[in-house]
Order: sequence, then structure tokens, then C-alpha cells
Amino acid sequence: MRILVTGSAGHLGEALCRSLQSSDHTVVSCDLHSSPYTTWVGDLSNSSFAAACAEGVDVILHTATLHKPHVATHTKQAFIDANVTATLNLLEAAAREQVSAFIFTSTTSTFGSAMAPEAGGPAVWVTEDLQPVTKNIYGMTKLAAEDLCWLFHQQHQLPCIILKTSRFFLEIDDDPLMRGVYTNDNIKANEFLFRRVDLHDVVDAHFLAMDRAADIGFRKYIITARTPFRPEHLATLHQDAAAVLKELYPAYSSIYKELDWKMFDQISRVYVSELAQRELGWEPRWDFEYILACLTAGEDYRSALSMQVGIKGHHNEKFIDGPYPV
Repeated sequence: MRILVTGSAGHLGEALCRSLQSSDHTVVSCDLHSSPYTTWVGDLSNSSFAAACAEGVDVILHTATLHKPHVATHTKQAFIDANVTATLNLLEAAAREQVSAFIFTSTTSTFGSAMAPEAGGPAVWVTEDLQPVTKNIYGMTKLAAEDLCWLFHQQHQLPCIILKTSRFFLEIDDDPLMRGVYTNDNIKANEFLFRRVDLHDVVDAHFLAMDRAADIGFRKYIITARTPFRPEHLATLHQDAAAVLKELYPAYSSIYKELDWKMFDQISRVYVSELAQRELGWEPRWDFEYILACLTAGEDYRSALSMQVGIKGHHNEKFIDGPYPV
């Protein structure tokens, strides 16, 4: 098959291109920026460029996007151009080319304010059924792009799978208060419990979606590490997360103590990827249990692919209060 990867200079785009190098597929790619993994440099909000990139392809893996870190530095129009218009152009090209799979990389950020628990209430159990409440232009435009995928599936029978990924970047946390209390590795290890996924697992999910799209037709899946939590944990998680962890992983506190790490005081939401595991046959390897095993063995818990892609950053300029302004 001939596969188009968009956003090939980004974290996920590069990871997909790297992983496809050893396959039998022909891979072409595009991005606004040149990179060792980019075939064409250009703007997908230009319909002619999008059409040229998609010509003759069998599958489109659409990862190109403006992200949450760009909310404070880019205009709302820029988000509409990058996340909505570019997706529309690619969908129109995909329909003309009659591709067998259009895989759209979306985000759990589309749920927005729906993920905020009520005061004194339990943490939020985030599944595909949670109704989004728009919080910012990033989530709004990604949600609009998801709706476009649905429209093209309805009108053109285009097989579209939407993968709503949680955090997978290695960049330091954007919150200076968090950075003042927890180390970067500590933060990310904690997040594997409820809102993080390893880049290697994200790539695997895209390949499974690509293979299953024609049979599924249209579906949205949350892509996040397997959580050990259950709905009955939600009330305590939002009050005393460490208490739940001691129940589930009695040995975790001694492992953390050796590293001078801490669990978050509260966990306000839990992303759930059970639907993707069940319907796509996706088996995320990097979860909190795996993290603890690596820490016990004195090994780095990040995947080799994640380390190869590394830290890219989201801006050329430097900011005083962190990796990007919020």
C-alpha cells in the first residue's frame, strides 16, 4: 500500500514514518517543515497541495495539527486553517482517491470542561461516551475535524477512524507549580495511571486502526495507557490518590521513596481505553505496572521509539515560565 503520513516532522508523524520504514508499504509524507522523514513541505490548508500529497495513496494517517501549546501563540484563524481546513482538504482528496482508511489523530482535549469534576465530587470517568464541553480553540477545532470525518463517512462511505490520544510528548510539564514539586520523570510516571500513553503504543494503535478501518467504517477510540482504576475508585481518587495506589500497588510507595518521588495528591479524571483494546485488539504495553517494573530494575521506562524521536518542542522561541506560554 501507499501510505501518506501528515505532520511527518512532528513527534507522532516521525514515529509513524520510522516504524513504516521496515514495512512493505510505500510511505510518503508532508509537513510545514522539512525533516529527514518529510517528502513534501507545504501547507495542507492549501487544497492543491493536499490533493497532490494524497494522489495515488491507499491510506492517510493524518497527524498534522496545531496543539494545545500553540493556543497562547497562534490566532484562532490559524487553528481553523491547520485543524479544520487542512482536514477538510485531505478528506476531499481521500474521497476522490477512494482510500481504504483515513485515520485522524485527535485528542482527549476535545472533552474540554466535561473532564472537570464538581467541587467535592468524584473524579471523572472519561470514555468515548462523555459529551464534550468546549474549553479552548484547540479542542473546538479538533472536534470540528472529527465531525468532518463523520460527514465524509456518511456521504462518501469513507472509512474513518478517530484516535483520541492522551499525552505522549517527552517535553517537560507546562505547569511551573507542578515542576516545582515533582521531577519530570515523576510527573510522567504518575500520568500513566490516568492520562498518558507511550508513543510506541500510539503508533501501534494507528496501524491497527489502518488495518481495521474498512471493516469498522467509523469509530472514535480513546488511546491511553491501560488504567488500573475502576469507577468505584473515583471518589477517593479525587480526595486522596495515594490511598488508592497503596491499595492497588502496595510496593509502589517504597519504590517511589527511593527515588524521592511522590504521587499526586488528587487525580481529577481517568481516561479509559477499553473500547480500543476490545475492538481494535490494541494491547498497550506501557502502563503503570510496567513503569514500576522498570523502576525496580533500574531501567528507563520509556520506549526506544519514544527516545529516538525525542523532545522536539513546539515553538522556536524560548519562554520564561516553561516550554510554552499558558
